Amino acid sequence: MKGERPERRLAAILAADVAGYSRLMGEGTLARLKALRRELIDPEIAEHHGRIVKTIGDGLLIEFPSVVEAVSCALAVQKAMAERNAGTPEKQRIAFRVGVNLSDIIVEDGDIHGDGVTRLMPRSPISASRVLKISPRRCGSTAFSRNDRRRRSQPSRSPTNRRSRYCLSPI
Repeated sequence: MKGERPERRLAAILAADVAGYSRLMGEGTLARLKALRRELIDPEIAEHHGRIVKTIGDGLLIEFPSVVEAVSCALAVQKAMAERNAGTPEKQRIAFRVGVNLSDIIVEDGDIHGDGVTRLMPRSPISASRVLKISPRRCGSTAFSRNDRRRRSQPSRSPTNRRSRYCLSPI
């Protein structure tokens, strides 16, 4: 319809995928991922007021009402995954790469669009197992410590883009 404005809102977007998914194929990985979704991931998303926007192969795109909820959910999942993987041979471990971004989004037919979503799409393995890529720098009152030695990229020097990304270890 002409003149209809798209729905826009500020949201925390979480993108997650399985590190080394291709390597894990054929080892019962799909069944294990379905069990993880049912037993761990979906309940944590619900507990933190998230909404699964879409699944993309081995990945998830999730919307949260706040960065605090998104980061808390990611930390809970990463902690539980570390415990689940403790007795699993390294070659069979499922490890999630997780990115979180606070951004203005456009909502259309249940899907979300915008720069904040695009920035989270996997380009390289920046985030490894048990490490979170968080953007922007301030993420509400969630307790976590910044570790400069794990910093992956320098902030842009451009006055119009003061965003930076950090790797943070779960609490």
